[in-house]
Amino acid sequence: MSGWVEAFIVIAAIAIVVQAAILVAMAIQVRTSLESFTRIATQLQARIDPILLRTNRILEDSEGRIASIMGDASEVTRLARGQAQRVDRVVTDTLDRLRVQILRADQILTGALEVIDEAGSTVRKKLWEPVHKATAVLRGLQAGLDFIRNVRGPRSPASDAVSEDEELFI
Repeated sequence: MSGWVEAFIVIAAIAIVVQAAILVAMAIQVRTSLESFTRIATQLQARIDPILLRTNRILEDSEGRIASIMGDASEVTRLARGQAQRVDRVVTDTLDRLRVQILRADQILTGALEVIDEAGSTVRKKLWEPVHKATAVLRGLQAGLDFIRNVRGPRSPASDAVSEDEELFI
């Protein structure tokens, strides 16, 4: 059995040596990666620093302009609000005046239509009533004449038809 123990010791020693070699290789690889990463970071830092400095200068120079722009925008907004309020007052006043004028026009037209209606009624009463009375008198005279004609002589059938047509016409 002593052979087995020695074999296991040899195998364990080989495994430890292989693990140590892998760890050394990993340490070397990590160190080269770290050096490469440090170099890339340094290059990136060298490129970004001038950009950040320029951006910082631009912001510092623009700070006053931005404040001025904001002040101007605030002033424009205030003026626009004032103008909108004035326009609203003018439009409201105009609409009120227009409403009053429309009411006046409505009253005038209503009055004119009432006067026209009264004039029509007066014309009917004063003009057409005498015409109707005169027509009634003429019908009475015609009826009287027809009666006198009928008493004097017999009627012919043709005159009866004419008389009926005249009665229907009138």
